[in-house]
Amino acid sequence: MTLLQLEGVSVRFGERAAQYALDRVDLAVAEHEVVCVLGPSGSGKSTLLRVVAGLQQVSGGRVLLGGADQAGVPVHRRGVGLMFQDHQLFPHRDVGANVSFGLRMRGTGRASCADRVTQLLDLVGLPGAQGRAVASLSGGEQQRVALARALAPSPRLLMLDEPLGQLDRGLRERLVVELRGLFSRLGTTVLAVTHDQGEAFALADRVVVMRDGRIAQAGTPLEVWQRPASEFVARFLGFENVVPAVVSGTEAATAWGGVPVPAGSPEGEQRLLIRPAGVVLRAAGLRCEVVSRTFRGTHVALQLRPEAGPLLEAECELAGAPAVGDRVAVTFTPAEVVVLPQEAAT
Repeated sequence: MTLLQLEGVSVRFGERAAQYALDRVDLAVAEHEVVCVLGPSGSGKSTLLRVVAGLQQVSGGRVLLGGADQAGVPVHRRGVGLMFQDHQLFPHRDVGANVSFGLRMRGTGRASCADRVTQLLDLVGLPGAQGRAVASLSGGEQQRVALARALAPSPRLLMLDEPLGQLDRGLRERLVVELRGLFSRLGTTVLAVTHDQGEAFALADRVVVMRDGRIAQAGTPLEVWQRPASEFVARFLGFENVVPAVVSGTEAATAWGGVPVPAGSPEGEQRLLIRPAGVVLRAAGLRCEVVSRTFRGTHVALQLRPEAGPLLEAECELAGAPAVGDRVAVTFTPAEVVVLPQEAAT
């Protein structure tokens, strides 16, 4: 069942059409679904969150929660929870008072507040922290308190704005796993904005990639990763091996020579993506020079200069990784090749 529905939502700043922050956005979020919105700066992802929260007026379209049009409904009556990157905790209140703030604003009794605070602090991994001062908390602990406060009134929709953006990578990676498990146990419906692709792909049931106020692609993390909907999405995800190609049957003619493509790929003039994992070191093939190599934990990322065509990104195992300046040969794996859909004119 759909909980959140955006129908043709636009937000315009100024008088010119080019100043649309959101441009006719359609988006549905189902109950108990976790949706993460990605995009470069200025793509409209934070504006989308503010529109749903009621913090930004729309220029056109509708926002519906539970089927009810939210036009004119103030923030505090929408039944949504908000958690921001900078936590926005009250420094003069202890942890318990911060978590119970929304409950007390709704007139919840003292005993019920105390029980709910205890329950939530246990859930977020801070049992017994009610009396601690906010200033005594680490960044990760403050984030947990902010999450507990957002969850306290049992919002029908929880919205997260760069929720882990100020934390170091190791802590982010641990917390995103915890958040995923917590949302699953609670059945929470989540709409999150993040610039961190790894965070979004680990947390979300569905990923939405935005560009210039529009949705460039929406799908499961696996769908978006395996089948980018455009060259923009592919490059946003970090793929650089994109070249013009002429596809005929199961092969494409490129600046790197013939590249095998999956059967059934669209033919003619296309744009071709080869994931780094599909550029394989062989005894014979396209001759390249190793320009750089970077240790990535489980593999080595290589940048190669072919005899013809633009630079290539490749991956190889740690053992036997070539050194900078070495000459190597590569071939291409068709399962890692994507013929990108043509981008529609805007």
